Amino acid sequence: MADKPELTPAEEAAARAQEQAEQDALPYKWTQTIGDLDITISVPGNLKGRDLVVDIKKDSISAAIKGQEEPILAGTLPHSIRPDDSTWTLSSAPDDTKLVEIHLDKINKMEWWQHVVTTAPKIDVTKIVPDNSKLSDLDGETRGMVEKMMYDQRQKEQGLPSSDEQKKMDILKKFQEQHPEMDFSKAKIS
Repeated sequence: MADKPELTPAEEAAARAQEQAEQDALPYKWTQTIGDLDITISVPGNLKGRDLVVDIKKDSISAAIKGQEEPILAGTLPHSIRPDDSTWTLSSAPDDTKLVEIHLDKINKMEWWQHVVTTAPKIDVTKIVPDNSKLSDLDGETRGMVEKMMYDQRQKEQGLPSSDEQKKMDILKKFQEQHPEMDFSKAKIS
């Protein structure tokens, strides 16, 4: 992937302003974390849940008001989601409107989305600054992987062996103890 040419501060500001204007023009607002995506759509306050048609599938989404020709949001998702873990609700807003809040559970919890649907304008995901999350927020497998990476980084900074290197050294040491008759002076760990 080729690096983008460096933008001047003025070009960067113009690009951010254009991106913001494109996002503001959408009929919905959206936010994301690395694991999920939330969409908010403002609708008239007299609507009830039965007046809405929200269809969340693994690779597509549609949100519409019954009787209106054009949906508010419809299209192909850029990445797959877990429909069974995705939801939508209708709640009252402070003014005379209601909010349709759609929660999408990403399958790939290591990927930022550039847009909600593939036909929408993209955002520059390289500019996303994630909230500091707690290790306790992560699922077991991801947490273990992050903790191992953090441990290995600390070990490397101190000039000490990584967890994998330590494991190999422990196996060799145990083997040496079981076979004192063998010469391990030229043994290399790779």
